[in-house]
This record gives sequence, structure tokens and C-alpha cells, in this order.
Amino acid sequence: MTERQVRAGRGGPPPYGMLRHGLRAGTVHWLLARVPTPRRNPFALGYLAVVGATTTFAGLADPDLVHRLQEASSSDGHNLLQHPLRALVFSGFWVAGPDWVPYLWAFALTVAPLERRVGPARAAAVFAAGHIGATLLSQGVVIVAVESGRLEPAAMDYLDIGVSYGVLASLGALAGLLRPGGRVVVLGLAAALIAEQIAGDRDLVTGVGHPAALLTGVALWRWLRRWDGTRPRSTRLGASAGRPRTNPAPASAPRRAAVLERF
Repeated sequence: MTERQVRAGRGGPPPYGMLRHGLRAGTVHWLLARVPTPRRNPFALGYLAVVGATTTFAGLADPDLVHRLQEASSSDGHNLLQHPLRALVFSGFWVAGPDWVPYLWAFALTVAPLERRVGPARAAAVFAAGHIGATLLSQGVVIVAVESGRLEPAAMDYLDIGVSYGVLASLGALAGLLRPGGRVVVLGLAAALIAEQIAGDRDLVTGVGHPAALLTGVALWRWLRRWDGTRPRSTRLGASAGRPRTNPAPASAPRRAAVLERF
């Protein structure tokens, strides 16, 4: 086969054909590796299943029954003072509204990638820390405001349910595992979203809880970076860390040379 035949495409692959095929295959593999599956994301998919079930129940069941259940699950001030464990746990099993599809995307873009990198147990810990910490802080502010007369007593009974605190904590934690450029973009978008919500709702619980949840995730960066599965493990500080390994001195070398080489 002549060189001209190869260039014409006879008897060999077209120019750059394998490169284009490799790029397409690499892109498909990259996308498939990030699709949530029960094996990669047991926590994210399991939690979504629970939230989907409660949302479906809320849409089909008697409205009075749904309202009573949500009131019993709410993490408002009165419930936290009387039934703190029940309020903190069950308030995160409902969504604020009739549609859970936005939360599907929220979990897919925050909780699922965090879980792939640090594992389901640590992802669940981040979610719980954001939900519990932001709830206690925001409702604590409400309780203090009511006791000081700055808010009406009815504010202690306002319905407080949803998964937004856990999602925002997962987003803040995930930002710490990204490269600096991606970290700035993610935190900037999160801050803009929170600012828009605060400006639109003007709700004290939202204004305190959402930033607190995001900062909870940020506070866990150092802990999570030790478990990031996409980064090489750093060696523990010791005799061999941070410097190249030296060859042992030959048996005939003077003792002083061996001592100097050790340093």
C-alpha cells in the first residue's frame, strides 16, 4: 500500500477518525459515570424516594390529614421545645410545595456528586448537619425574637418543613472539593440564589437558615477533603514525606558520609 492510498483513506482509518471517536467515547463515559445509580448513590436516591412518597401522599390524601401530619412534623419553635427529635427528623421528609421535581435536580447536582466523592455515610452526615444546624439556629432566632417582643407569638407555629437546608449544606460541602475556579462559581451562584430568596420572601427563618446551611457545608471542607475519592491521598508527615527517598550509602562508605546523607 502506497502512502498516497493511506492518505486517500483506502486501507486505513480516516484522518483524525480515531481521535474523534476517542473524544466521543470519553464524553459518553464521563456522563455515564455521573448518572446517579443505586450503587453509587444509595443515600441520594433513597432520600429522593422518601420525599417522592410523601409528596405523592400529600397530593392524593385528604388535605386536612396532610396538614395535621405536616404540623406534627414541623420544626417550628413550639414543636422544637416540646418534641425536638420528632421535629428535627420528620421535618426533612416533606417538601415545601406540591412538586418534587425541582428537588430531583437539586439532589442530582449537589447531594449525588458529593456522595460519589466522599461516600454515602459522610454525605448523609453533611445533609443532617445542615438540616439540624440551620433549623436550630433559625428557630432559635425566632424564639428569641418572640420572647423579646419583636415577633408575634404566632411565629412559633409557622410551618417549617423541607429539605433545602440539607441541599444547601451539600452544595457548600461540594464546593470545597472542586478546583478553585469551580469553587468560586458554585459559591457565587449559591450566594446569589440565597440573596434572591431573602429579597423575595423577606422571611426570618429563610434569611437565617439558608446562609447557615451553606456555611455548615463550608465548615466541613477540611474534614471531607480527607475522604475525597477523586484526589490522591497525601502521605502522612514523617521521615519520608515531602522529600525524595535517598539511596543507602554503600557498605564501604565512611560513617560520616552516611550520617550526612540521612540529613
